[in-house]
Amino acid sequence: MDVIVRPTPVLEGEIGALSSKNYTTRYLLVAALSEGTSTIYHPAHSEDSDAIRRCIRDLGAELTEDEEKIVIKGFGRRPKDIKELNVGNAGAVLRFLMAVASLCPEVTFVNTYPDSLGKRPHDDLIDALGQLGVEVEHNEGRLPITIRGGKPKGGRITVSGAVSSQYLSALLFLTPLLEEDSEIIVLNDLKSKVVVGQTLEVLEQAGIIVHAADDYMSFKVPGGQSYEAKSYTVQGDYPGSAAVLAAAAVTKSDVKIHRLAEHSRQGERAIIDVLRMMEAPLTHENGTVHVQGNGRLKAVEFDGDAATDAVLAMVAAAVFAEGTSRFYNVENLRYKECDRITDYLAELSRAGAKVEERRDEIIVHGTPEGVAGGVTINAHFDHRVIMALTVVGLRAAEPLLIKDAHHVAKSYPQYFDHLRALGADVEWVK
Repeated sequence: MDVIVRPTPVLEGEIGALSSKNYTTRYLLVAALSEGTSTIYHPAHSEDSDAIRRCIRDLGAELTEDEEKIVIKGFGRRPKDIKELNVGNAGAVLRFLMAVASLCPEVTFVNTYPDSLGKRPHDDLIDALGQLGVEVEHNEGRLPITIRGGKPKGGRITVSGAVSSQYLSALLFLTPLLEEDSEIIVLNDLKSKVVVGQTLEVLEQAGIIVHAADDYMSFKVPGGQSYEAKSYTVQGDYPGSAAVLAAAAVTKSDVKIHRLAEHSRQGERAIIDVLRMMEAPLTHENGTVHVQGNGRLKAVEFDGDAATDAVLAMVAAAVFAEGTSRFYNVENLRYKECDRITDYLAELSRAGAKVEERRDEIIVHGTPEGVAGGVTINAHFDHRVIMALTVVGLRAAEPLLIKDAHHVAKSYPQYFDHLRALGADVEWVK
């Protein structure tokens, strides 16, 4: 389905942040890898989190869920011998489960999104799994991918961090279960270190010991460990909230978002700092962000590596800022559901924004008077692109029609409901 976004000068109201997709995915995984029964309170509901629910159930976990929590009886280091897994369009779920699947004799990950996840490479993880003695059959690093494992062995493992930190996280989830001790050496630069910090945080909560170098470029993982069955509470999600906060910043607003912890380890918490740098009027106290926007913003320069999933929302806000903004160290945006630099900026340009791209930078020449709009937008099946382009549509002179906007459900199914509750003029059309 498509969405029409009409100019909306004022947003007002209060919403609760949805639960964190990243933490939900990690808690579901460590619960499945435990031998006992774990409880996860306030888990996220999205296509990605539904994908890992489905896959860990296929691998042998038992799940019971109500409105408040999900109870999981794990399979430990002995997942069910199954032949096929479908992760949908969830890249992190694929990569984490490629590692877990190495405990199975043979599993094929099918390709149901050839124009999105099916285009993304996984060579660095494939190479690392090979060092564990796992045979991987693949299509030039892409889906479909068949894992032939059963008895992976620990030891010294090298993995590139240049494209994604998810390869490293996948190894960190797997290696504690192996009989041998492991040493993981990260080659090249490591992207999104803050997300690795989230993985380590969850592993520690699950009773797993990992000795990490301060720079996260090497890790020593004792073998023979077991995941403990625990209770976890999922915090509010900054990546999804970033777009709502940007929408409040570019309009005249009085908007509150609850359940956003001030001291969260989510890198996308930087949206608060960036909006403050842009001189958006906001406060952040007792888990509530309060934006009283006046639509007037200043340009910024920002290193986006630690806040990857909030950068597109920051760029959307910068479209209406006074001056030229620069978001740098963001090359890993190119390896997401779409090329979030080339594809996103092409659609921003169609809407009337003045933007430039570099290999690892986004340059935004702000237009405080707004953009023309009045066009149909291809969001490239990417939830983050959909959310960010909606922010731009609120300040366009003419409506934007965003194609295939239902893909927002990948991470934030309630996004348009929440915007509408705040007064945004958005409408679903078939």
